[in-house]
Amino acid sequence: MSTSAPTSPTGAPAKLSLAQVLLFGAAIVTLSMGIRHGFGLWLLPITTDRGWTRETFAFALAVQNLAWGISGPVAGMLADRYGAWRVLLGGSVLYAGGLVLMALATSGMAFTGSAGLLIGIAQSGTTYAVIYGVIGRNVAADKRSWAMGVAAAAGSFGQFLMVPVESWLIAQWGWQNALFILGCAALAILPLALGLREPPPSAHGGHRQSVGEAVREAFSHGSFRLLTLGYFVCGFHVVFIGVHMPSYLKDKGLAPEVATTALALIGLFNIFGTYGAGMLGQRVPKPYILSAIYLLRSVVILAFILAPVTPWSVYLFASAMGLLWLSTVPPTNAIVAQVFGVQYMSMLGGFVFLSHQIGSFMGVWLGGRLYDSTGSYDVVWWIAIALGVAAALINLPVRETPIVRPVPKAVGA
Repeated sequence: MSTSAPTSPTGAPAKLSLAQVLLFGAAIVTLSMGIRHGFGLWLLPITTDRGWTRETFAFALAVQNLAWGISGPVAGMLADRYGAWRVLLGGSVLYAGGLVLMALATSGMAFTGSAGLLIGIAQSGTTYAVIYGVIGRNVAADKRSWAMGVAAAAGSFGQFLMVPVESWLIAQWGWQNALFILGCAALAILPLALGLREPPPSAHGGHRQSVGEAVREAFSHGSFRLLTLGYFVCGFHVVFIGVHMPSYLKDKGLAPEVATTALALIGLFNIFGTYGAGMLGQRVPKPYILSAIYLLRSVVILAFILAPVTPWSVYLFASAMGLLWLSTVPPTNAIVAQVFGVQYMSMLGGFVFLSHQIGSFMGVWLGGRLYDSTGSYDVVWWIAIALGVAAALINLPVRETPIVRPVPKAVGA
């Protein structure tokens, strides 16, 4: 299949087809999210080999999530203005370089710079905000939530596929060589990015807001602020569990294979959860979907920490949490597109995601910090439960009614 975009009679790239957007977008998200979901598998081998504390590793990944969030609005703005495919190309190269330098780092500072800062910036240009901007601009509104669910499900499939592969690579080739191999895999995003070349912004027609107008409008909107605040909790949950659960289970005396299976199950069930959330978003108010997801997360976590820790309790927890894992992503981004339109969707989605990544920073860093100070993850589990309840309440007042803008007066009118 050719990766060159079709052209219109004027020579400009034509609007992308639904199949093209989903095929290339899903493949990119599968790779980018699949690689990052297995980072928790490196915690023990790297800290053991380098003689670092868990907090050293956790802080680097906390910086990764924060860098991802901070650079997200910038990557989104560049994608909205100059084309998502260009941002994807740069993100692919940064991703590969960050993985290689992560393997070569011999100090905590160098590890934070590579695994943290560099990979974080790379992820901002290769994941949901950029891909969802392409979906928003090229998929009809009545299919948008569903299409976003498909893309999120692809990221879940990446976790299901890549976590066992990464575990096998570490076991067979060692943790450093495994990172070198993943660096090569990240470069596969380069040819896939060419399949998402869009028409230039001027080809979309209509009145265009400035970047400043779009940002001011969004942050003055109450529902945008609530949506952004609630997304903090999503980041806290998924990154704390994804990074620290392998070590938590080892502390409980379970074999490493249990953690690998659990992470894979999260990815497997998340395929159904994210796709289902996207489908449901076409029929049910999306704020209600988000509130239900956050509340159910708290219930599942509570049941997990109160029950005896066995392989089967872990698998049940992973399966239930997988259904809720990234199922917040399609309705959250669909609300942004529905309320504010698609012109600056990647940028506005990046701002919402910044809150998600601040939550990710807190989840992964507090996990390491409180473990080192208390010898247990118990306090963080209870924090996660409380935050889930708070997010359920925060999302209830969100409204998804499209914003009405005054029509600019014609010159001379």
